[in-house]
Amino acid sequence: MASFPDFVNENEIGKLLLNLMDHTEIVRDLTFAPDGSLVLVSASRDKTLRVWDLKDDGNMVKVLRGHQNWVYCSAFSPDSSILCSVGAGKAVFLWDMDKYTLIRKLEGHHNDVVSCEFSPDGALLVTASYDTRVIVWDPHVGTVLLELGHLFPPPSPIFAGGANDRWVRSVAFSHDGRHIASVTDDRLVRFWCIDEKSPQAIAPLTNGLCCAFSTDGSTLAAGSRDGSVHFWECPRSIASLQHLCRMAVRRVLSTQQVYNLSIPACMQDYLAYKTM
Repeated sequence: MASFPDFVNENEIGKLLLNLMDHTEIVRDLTFAPDGSLVLVSASRDKTLRVWDLKDDGNMVKVLRGHQNWVYCSAFSPDSSILCSVGAGKAVFLWDMDKYTLIRKLEGHHNDVVSCEFSPDGALLVTASYDTRVIVWDPHVGTVLLELGHLFPPPSPIFAGGANDRWVRSVAFSHDGRHIASVTDDRLVRFWCIDEKSPQAIAPLTNGLCCAFSTDGSTLAAGSRDGSVHFWECPRSIASLQHLCRMAVRRVLSTQQVYNLSIPACMQDYLAYKTM
């Protein structure tokens, strides 16, 4: 197996560097650890996630097993310590990426969970499901903080657990830590704020499948089944100093550590996003 060269010159652009072969089914998703370690996680229909070290000639470090069906998507926390994985099942899996062990399963969705992403400070986790909902979790304690519904009144678990025209296909967290975008089968893309339970803005999108915010959060890109990519200017607002301070604190403190601080309970709840 080929290794990475120390540098890449113009003649080597487009050259195959590695071919990682071990999955037995279609690979649905790839995500790099954000710490620059060149650790790559692949998610597959073979019900596994595989951890690869691209600094070590693409050596496969670990196989993460636990999903009973296809794995659709995975996402690292900003400090690379936790991996979230979701798939054809109602559970959200959280993995300790230092020990490569399962931390916990988050239960709350009624249908397949197909998309996931951490907030920039790592304090929140957002997941999208075919059950017509987006759920915002506290990944440190496993609790639901906010539910964003795409069908009103909210559907019964029986309806949400089957085929419907409100399947949420993708969700993305903006880098400001306040805004979320969702793509749904009802031909709409929605822009949400974590401080509100109703979308701030709605735009038409036919056959949408995936979405992602630009680094500065000013633009949302969404891909569709017809091969096109659409771009929108996102609703923007100036984050409060309180929110910026909260994000700075939560980048280094878990929820448990927040509640160990000798500060008033109202401040603890704010830092823990309990007041959303």
